[in-house]
Amino acid sequence: MAEPYTGDRIILKDLGFYGYHGVFAEEAKLGQRFFIDLELGTDLTAPAVTDDLATGISYADIYDVVKAAFEDQRMKLLEAVAQNVVEAIFQRFDGVTWVVIRLRKPEAPIAMVRGEAAIELHRKRQ
Repeated sequence: MAEPYTGDRIILKDLGFYGYHGVFAEEAKLGQRFFIDLELGTDLTAPAVTDDLATGISYADIYDVVKAAFEDQRMKLLEAVAQNVVEAIFQRFDGVTWVVIRLRKPEAPIAMVRGEAAIELHRKRQ
């Protein structure tokens, strides 16, 4: 078996969502933008050889699962939101062996001139 986080992968970047996650009451009331970058480890041999979507994983299906998991429940910590998304991906897509997720919060309520707050989780299927 391949080492985790190597080999074929599906990459989705800058998936944008509006959510109410955060520690502060204002975040729960007003909400803010979040962005998710994903890498999903999966064997892409069949879709590469057959050129048939039915042999792979639809990017649209991945987005739908991520959106539902992101919006499922309000959480205080980015880490918890990201873990919820990872668990949903593993539950829905049997062929995904690992996930790297970066959850970015460009308008975090901290004193930043530029930039964003973000976390990144690396998870492999148990």
